[in-house]
Amino acid sequence: MNSDRHTLQQQNEGSLDTGPLGLVSEQPTTYTPSLLHAIPRADSRAALNLNVDDVYGEDLWTGYEFSWLSTEGKPQVAGVRLRVPSQSAAIVESKSLKLYLNSYAMTRFETQAAVLSTLDQDLALAFRAPVLVELVPVNLLDAPINQLPGQCLDHLDVRIKDYQRDPLLLEVEDIDRVVREVVYTDLFRSLCPVTGQPDFASIAIDYAGPAISRESLLRYLVSFRNHQAFHESTIEQIYCDLRRRCQPQSLTVYGRFLRRGGLDINPYRSSSADPAPMLRLSRQ
Repeated sequence: MNSDRHTLQQQNEGSLDTGPLGLVSEQPTTYTPSLLHAIPRADSRAALNLNVDDVYGEDLWTGYEFSWLSTEGKPQVAGVRLRVPSQSAAIVESKSLKLYLNSYAMTRFETQAAVLSTLDQDLALAFRAPVLVELVPVNLLDAPINQLPGQCLDHLDVRIKDYQRDPLLLEVEDIDRVVREVVYTDLFRSLCPVTGQPDFASIAIDYAGPAISRESLLRYLVSFRNHQAFHESTIEQIYCDLRRRCQPQSLTVYGRFLRRGGLDINPYRSSSADPAPMLRLSRQ
């Protein structure tokens, strides 16, 4: 196992061409940490002109398809929760994480604690930061809720024609009227940057500052419909656009993305250091 971790540490970072996304992949038959494909956050943040010290947050992952074998060969199952700090130097491409988790399925471990320790070491190495890892009994995974907190934007009667991200759609309704509100939409869609497959999500925005036109905010969020980026970069893009165009005094953007391949990724970015709320929508 140690030699395979060394392979993971030495693997090429940053090139999607070297990762598994968009390729036909064989299912692993034994524990293989080198399957994890790390991608530095620095490049996408440089494009956003985002300094890691200017934003707080984390990426919440839930794995619903995780299994291993006991020493007697009996399958064990659990949910996997990850809390990855947004200050981590890298993200991990989701298909590679799925393949990595699948590599446990035919591998024997003496105890659940041994499984957790292995996950903890491998994922800290891949994300280039300590990661909070939990194994959750499948009957104790978060019960779903019907909707995000706040006011839903989806009832607004708006005409939309822009389906490529356009921050100029954002308008401040009244610069002198300061509000504190939470709004959300279930209409969000973006695209995978490699395969072009759709990524559906519910997006919540909690801000204090000059009142943002809700119609303009909905048009702006829908304009991501053909935008290609990873979940983490997408939420950071929304955060940066709102900061620059609307200049809120405080801001939080939370994306609850639908699962693919048994994984959901839920980036949370905020001007405050509060942790992301643990919740799961019924559509997830």
